[in-house]
Amino acid sequence: MGNFISGISEQWQQMWPPAPTWSVDEIPDLSGKVALVTGGNTGLGRLTVKYLAKHNCTVYVASRSLEKGEETVAELQVETENNSIHCLQMDLSDLQSVKRAVEEFRQREERLDMLFNNAGIMGQPVELMTKQGLDLTFGTGFVGHAYLTMLLLPVLLSSAKTAPDGKVRVINVSSNANAWAPTGGVDWSTITATPERPLKATSYLQHCQTKWAIACFTQELHRRYAAQGIVATALNPGNTRTDVNRFAPPVTKWALENVLDYSPDPLGVLTQLWAGTAPETADMGGAFFWPWARVGYAREDTMDEDLGEVLWEFVEEEGKKLL
Repeated sequence: MGNFISGISEQWQQMWPPAPTWSVDEIPDLSGKVALVTGGNTGLGRLTVKYLAKHNCTVYVASRSLEKGEETVAELQVETENNSIHCLQMDLSDLQSVKRAVEEFRQREERLDMLFNNAGIMGQPVELMTKQGLDLTFGTGFVGHAYLTMLLLPVLLSSAKTAPDGKVRVINVSSNANAWAPTGGVDWSTITATPERPLKATSYLQHCQTKWAIACFTQELHRRYAAQGIVATALNPGNTRTDVNRFAPPVTKWALENVLDYSPDPLGVLTQLWAGTAPETADMGGAFFWPWARVGYAREDTMDEDLGEVLWEFVEEEGKKLL
């Protein structure tokens, strides 16, 4: 009973958070820094790009659609008066596309100070799969981002060596749904085309275990690379009105948009911008942040080292299949 009450309290604190004590106006000058934002052409990603650019950061907008990405870049260059915003075509549901995008980025840039693994999908039909045959939600939200992070490790590590504080940041957007993942975090029989998948997979399950995996992977990244200057954090951005809700059932969508959700600008991006830019969060590697810009925590088993290693090795094996 105690755990149940505690769980309800945790969710309440995240769904109806207190007023923030940090503001986007406190983002420091980011001149000379380079950031990459996945899903940067829409929703919270676009807003993240906007505020980074307003503070003189060079920003790469990773977008599945090159056309939409370029449109966003053109708009934001005018809005922010910063011409150092660029488009990078990247489809997170296709690891080959992720690999090509990283190769292009490395040709264009020598450093990377902030990686915002922001993109996500929710509520897609469970029949949909990635190019490599993984559940679309899990493959896009977790595997695509984890593979992207692994491929960018060389430039992240080299950038940390030349950064004034010796650090770079990886910001992984999870959610409070990590708490509702199955026992063990991931039901692996629902990730690939197994005989059990049609009987067990639901959009709710896929969403929750994806967000759990993001939080758990963040801990593994922290364990492996914190000593070399990579500050890895995960977060729940809070309930905000974005187009990620577009596949939700009508009643759920109405509740999200009219009862639970807050305005995305600036509240929806407050926590990830705090994680990525605030001086005080540079010493918080391994943390899980709650809205709005508060230190919180994810489900306890996201700290499990064995489970973190399983996730890491799974992504590595998926990447090796491309060779």
